[in-house]
Amino acid sequence: MEYHNPVLLKECIEGLKINPEGTYVDVTFGGGGHSREILKYLTTGKLYAFDQDDDAQKNKIVDPRFVLIKQNFRYLKNFLKMYNALPIDGLLADLGVSSHQFDEAERGFSTRFEAALDMRMDQNAKLTAAEVIATYSEEDLKRIFKTYGEVDNAGYLASIIFHTRKEKAITTVNDLKSAIIKCVKRGRENQYYAQVFQALRIEVNKELEVLEELLMQSLDVLKPGGRLVVISYHSLEDRLVKNFTRTGKFAGEVEKDFFGNQLTPFVQITRKPIVPSDKENEENSRARSAKLRIAEKK
Repeated sequence: MEYHNPVLLKECIEGLKINPEGTYVDVTFGGGGHSREILKYLTTGKLYAFDQDDDAQKNKIVDPRFVLIKQNFRYLKNFLKMYNALPIDGLLADLGVSSHQFDEAERGFSTRFEAALDMRMDQNAKLTAAEVIATYSEEDLKRIFKTYGEVDNAGYLASIIFHTRKEKAITTVNDLKSAIIKCVKRGRENQYYAQVFQALRIEVNKELEVLEELLMQSLDVLKPGGRLVVISYHSLEDRLVKNFTRTGKFAGEVEKDFFGNQLTPFVQITRKPIVPSDKENEENSRARSAKLRIAEKK
């Protein structure tokens, strides 16, 4: 199965500062591009990868140093404990939806194709985007569009969906686009639909909750000097990663000890995020919004 190029590959590998005998985790295996590169740097080391998507299992690497775990990375600590793999030397997360998931029309992630409103990264999960549209209250729809999509007219959008669905079921990508066309400023359709789809996808997959759980667990699983390497694709994710690596908290407040010294669990290796080069952006459209942050556990 052909997946697109892994984003910021060289920068991720440098950020992990790989010990050939160390233990590493790629929590977003996808097409396996980052994992294959990490394995090149290991001798007796081990690499554990997580991916809940059935499609990712088709890219499994046959290598005695590699283990692919078919689970959401929110269960990171439990499974690493089960494999007796703790503590680890480095953790890589390439967040968001893979190019492959966007390009598979029937998954319903993309605004480009007519398909059922699905958007589940775990195809065995119960909640779909169509169910969110059909069952959430007007207030809850407004909340997810405003918070997760940063949609300007989230209240109006929620109201339109709420009233439209009483007359006609909204079950496909085109149903949704047709229902909300009156909410969009002319010329901004693609951007607006992208924000709406992002909000639904984050809600369906509980992406921000799961990211918070991953970051909290990184403190327990990384050894001192272990590296945390995270690529995010929108400001909500990046803000969580930035605040957590800077302060150990999600809101960004800094804890201090009795003497006023900051109590922070990480050293930020990157004060500002690393972004792809113009060349990478040209070659890989998925890289365009990527931001990479690297931190080292104290």
